Amino acid sequence: MKQNPITFQQAIADDTKLREALFEADIAPMLMVLVQLTGDMAILEEVRPFITGAWSFMENVPEDLRAKVRERLIDALKQKAAAGALPAVTIDPAKLQRMMSAAVGTDVPAEYIPLMVEEMRFGEDTRTVKWRHTPPRLSDKDFKVVVIGAGFSGLCAAVMLQNLGIPFVVLEKNDNIGGTWYENTYPGCGVDTPNHFFSYSFFPYNKWSHHFSKREEIQGYIEQAADAFDLRRHVRFGVEVESAVYDEETARWTVSVRSSGGKIETIGCNVVITAVGQLNRPAYPRIEGLDSFAGPIFHTAKWDHSVDLAGKRVAMIGTGASGMQAGPSIASEVKSLSIFQRSPHWVMPNENYHKPVSEGQKWALQNIPFFSEWYRFQLFWASSDGFHASLQMDPTWDKPDISLNETNHQMRERIVAYIREELEGDEDLISKCVPHYPPYGKRMLRDNHWFKMLKRDNVKLINAGIAKITPDGIVDKEGRLHEVDVIVLATGFQAAKILSPMEITGRGGRTINEAWANDDPRAYKGMTVPGFPNLFITFGPNTNLAHGGSAIFHFECQIHYIMQALREMIEAQWDTVEIRTEVHDAYNRLVDQKCSNMVWAHPGVSNWYKNKDNRVTLTSPWRLVDFWELTRHFEPSEYVFTRVQDEANRRKAG
Repeated sequence: MKQNPITFQQAIADDTKLREALFEADIAPMLMVLVQLTGDMAILEEVRPFITGAWSFMENVPEDLRAKVRERLIDALKQKAAAGALPAVTIDPAKLQRMMSAAVGTDVPAEYIPLMVEEMRFGEDTRTVKWRHTPPRLSDKDFKVVVIGAGFSGLCAAVMLQNLGIPFVVLEKNDNIGGTWYENTYPGCGVDTPNHFFSYSFFPYNKWSHHFSKREEIQGYIEQAADAFDLRRHVRFGVEVESAVYDEETARWTVSVRSSGGKIETIGCNVVITAVGQLNRPAYPRIEGLDSFAGPIFHTAKWDHSVDLAGKRVAMIGTGASGMQAGPSIASEVKSLSIFQRSPHWVMPNENYHKPVSEGQKWALQNIPFFSEWYRFQLFWASSDGFHASLQMDPTWDKPDISLNETNHQMRERIVAYIREELEGDEDLISKCVPHYPPYGKRMLRDNHWFKMLKRDNVKLINAGIAKITPDGIVDKEGRLHEVDVIVLATGFQAAKILSPMEITGRGGRTINEAWANDDPRAYKGMTVPGFPNLFITFGPNTNLAHGGSAIFHFECQIHYIMQALREMIEAQWDTVEIRTEVHDAYNRLVDQKCSNMVWAHPGVSNWYKNKDNRVTLTSPWRLVDFWELTRHFEPSEYVFTRVQDEANRRKAG
């Protein structure tokens, strides 16, 4: 519970304010709070038939029934306030399952209950790793961790290391925290995961202005989190890691960094945690004449705000996530916008995408006990595992080129119908916008008024392909010159080059690029690699979420696992921890088996999730509940632990 009793009592003392807020607040979390406070399962069953899904717009509860819930909740809140005590959090699992199922309009399997109890903080804090014995008092000389990157995952690692009292430093190449959210400032930049879920579970934020917030607000949240946990004092800004080399004799890493002024220095440590992400190095297309263009040309990830686009003829190359956000954001100010598309993406609408959070909803999130927890649960369910099964290939399906199974095909038909409606029957545009591969074969995008933008008189969608770039513009493969003043490259990132351009060298002088054959990265649970002791990777191979969910949830799972490994090392005074090769290999065989049947491995799909051999290297095949279970407990028997002195004695004896 985030409010103290005085705040809670003050918050509900104003009947007018309370009623106004609850009139605007979402009915499902309101109902869950009522049931949690009163135990009244009858009202739950009365409302349940009118909630048909997890999104707030997927309910049709009659107004008289809504009023009944509101008034009963007001009475329950006032009774708790009068008693001077807030309600207990513990709920019987069977009852909790009924409540969760009612909240999202479908049966929630029992396997999700322990996960959601942890995620909603309804029980003992099991996500924060604690010492099993007397906490050790550590100095930099005893044990030190280097975290590379101060984005969401790096700061999450910093919070958990700080909780354990493990000395650490975070190395950040930029002059501020935030990672990709600090670097990407293009117009329309925002999140396509609902931000009440796209946030740390241990640092909820209930003042978001929109359901899907833009970059500035997300960056502000990251900075608030860093300040709340006093993390900046641990961050060294303006230093870029060039290499990390493991020394077998000392069991320590030497990390070489280059400052913004060009100075090179080294930092010694016991453990390295990489938190550099996959979407942090812009990918530039190989197009003849790219450097010959006479006007401004820049990548969305390096947006040039000095260039005034008003009244300019602008070309945008690429129609992925950044293009779909930037295009509609600049279309109204430019003279013309020529969009060069290699292949269309599936685009899913969401009624909340542009919708602000009502003042009543904000108030309820901040003041009503358990309201924000239930709302977060709804968003977890709405944007994660619900359609995971639909992304698996059915070998008996008779339309394998365009869909995977009956459910996937129904999804396709719904999206195609939406595209047709948005484009008002324009068959030429429709033919350019409907993909010829199954939904989710590439990253599913949110509609940022993309199709409405394509109907503008000053916007042109070109799918003829690009032959070359000249000083005056772009020549398509049909020989037409499109004269433009500015070129924007919305061409994504070098996601496949995990950890690049850093050179990571492990045992025997072998680099991780050599271990991964450059484009075939593999790791145990995406985090540890044989031959690289004391190296932990976040957002590593096969951990990218492509079916939904929140990357931050995934980061928290990974950091939780890594902290358990560090605890094992420190408490048992081991110098090294290294994944066993046979365990690593068996896991990756399982990952390959799982991925081979998922949509991303579809032979008709070209995406950045897989390598040249059609092996899926980046995307996770697991449901969120599966990955949570995989990372819940660190199993020491899967690893080799050593002490430097023991190794030295063995070498001496040999």
